[in-house]
Amino acid sequence: MSGTFVGMPAFPKAAHDAVRNTTLRANLKHATHTIRDKRARAVAELDDWALLREAGKQIKDHTLRHLDTYLVQLEEAVTAAGGIVHWAADADEANRIVTRLVKETGETEVVKVKSMATQEIGLNEALEEAGIAAYETDLAELIVQLGHDRPSHILVPAIHRNRGEIRDIFTKEMSQWGRPAPEGLTDTPAELAEAARLHLREKFLRAKVGISGANFMVAETGTLVVVESEGNGRMCLTLPETLISVVGIEKIIPTWRDLEVFLQTLPRSSTAERMNPYTSMWTGTTDTDGPQAFHLVLIDNGRTDTLADEVGRQALRCIRCSACLNVCPVYERAGGHAYGSVYPGPIGAILSPQLRGTASEIDASLPYASSLCGACYEVCPVAIDIPEVLVHLREKVADQGGHGHRMEKAAIKAAGWVLDHPGALAAGERVASRTRKLHPKKLPGPGAGQWTNSRDLPQMPAEPFRDWWKKNRT
Repeated sequence: MSGTFVGMPAFPKAAHDAVRNTTLRANLKHATHTIRDKRARAVAELDDWALLREAGKQIKDHTLRHLDTYLVQLEEAVTAAGGIVHWAADADEANRIVTRLVKETGETEVVKVKSMATQEIGLNEALEEAGIAAYETDLAELIVQLGHDRPSHILVPAIHRNRGEIRDIFTKEMSQWGRPAPEGLTDTPAELAEAARLHLREKFLRAKVGISGANFMVAETGTLVVVESEGNGRMCLTLPETLISVVGIEKIIPTWRDLEVFLQTLPRSSTAERMNPYTSMWTGTTDTDGPQAFHLVLIDNGRTDTLADEVGRQALRCIRCSACLNVCPVYERAGGHAYGSVYPGPIGAILSPQLRGTASEIDASLPYASSLCGACYEVCPVAIDIPEVLVHLREKVADQGGHGHRMEKAAIKAAGWVLDHPGALAAGERVASRTRKLHPKKLPGPGAGQWTNSRDLPQMPAEPFRDWWKKNRT
């Protein structure tokens, strides 16, 4: 996985700084509560939601068990329809392939559909190094790009920005990237959207190369599917002469009929809509319509390693709806940047450490970025048991050692010895009770001290329970 975000501090440090940003917290609270309330109403309209959820889970699990078969079938179908399939083992290989394909067209700029996969591999940065300008066309991604920022939400990457901040970004930065913002631009949504539309229109009409991801790939027909709400995706997918789609291998589903399930669950879980305003599907190329060259770049980038983990592999079911982010109390307070990945929130806390490994400080800390309340599992449209995977990954992090975990093991070993020797336990309780006035309210050190930074130690009783029992119950 790309190291674009690696190098950030561990989640506790990043979250510690984020929760002190009152503007960020206000923006996040308003946005997440609005989205999740709308989602709840949209889901409640379907009496068979639980059945759809289980169907999505079963389809994804079946596909993952037979991933090798369906990937070969997909390649054959795409090739038969006039497309070209490329295989990339990691981010570097995927970036080299895409860069080469763009250079072969002779173009020096591309327009992009919102794509988590291209963010994951750091494609924009790789293209920039090669002298190729990549323009994001999704409104929220445009805000992030113009603001020299990072996405903080799967569905709404600029969720941490309010309207005033967006107006300031447009006014200051648009002229550096193309058509400037209109004079006297206000922060009303209609004016901001119109400024973005005018800015992007010239790019749509000029670009010869488009780059996309895909929400789904149908193995049966070789069809790729992109769902979106603004129409920018439709422009990128139909106007350019060359289309390059970069997609993770887990986005595949077996048959056209399987789409029925996900085209009901994805829009309701993500944008709280009954269906997406724009659902674009394409199968290879045709002589008279759309791009005349189509390339599909299938990326692994840690996915087969994740697939080998019987507990962790369920993260690959994810359809990137972001419902788990909108109900997570940790995400609501810390924001997406604290996760150090393009995949923030609960799903990012289990997906990033599996795709990237847990060698870095930030990835080792992500499985602990949760209260284990289970709200994420309740809203997941493909029933990923995120709390189960979080605990599973915590065990892995603990097994790999580290100063804190060595101290924890030593403390558990000492506690085990004391509990096996009742006399020592009773003596310790008496000493603790008699010295209780000397006890600190906070524990020292970076380990235990973090626990008591936000809570007081319980006060020791004046008399141990064992002694009380002997006096009153003998």
